[in-house]
Amino acid sequence: MVPPPRTPPLFLRRSSYRQRRRRDAARLLPVVGLFLVLMPVLWGPQDALRRDTAPDGIYLFVVWAVLIAIAVLISRGLNTADEGDDPEATSDPGSGR
Repeated sequence: MVPPPRTPPLFLRRSSYRQRRRRDAARLLPVVGLFLVLMPVLWGPQDALRRDTAPDGIYLFVVWAVLIAIAVLISRGLNTADEGDDPEATSDPGSGR
């Protein structure tokens, strides 16, 4: 009698799930950063002839510093050696790669 084919588990291990979410966050961070950097353009006053740029400069510096801090925190959690869960990262020894 032939045993039924093995199906992969429905849920990922907790460590590999968190690792993938960290990679997703690292990929999304530049998009969020671009949105935050372009935010001062949206809140500018429409009725004034001259725009006060000091608050915008402070805002951009704070956003820049926060994005760097978040990138450092995300990069510490990323582990490039833990690629065993990704089937494309492992190569078959008999395939000649």
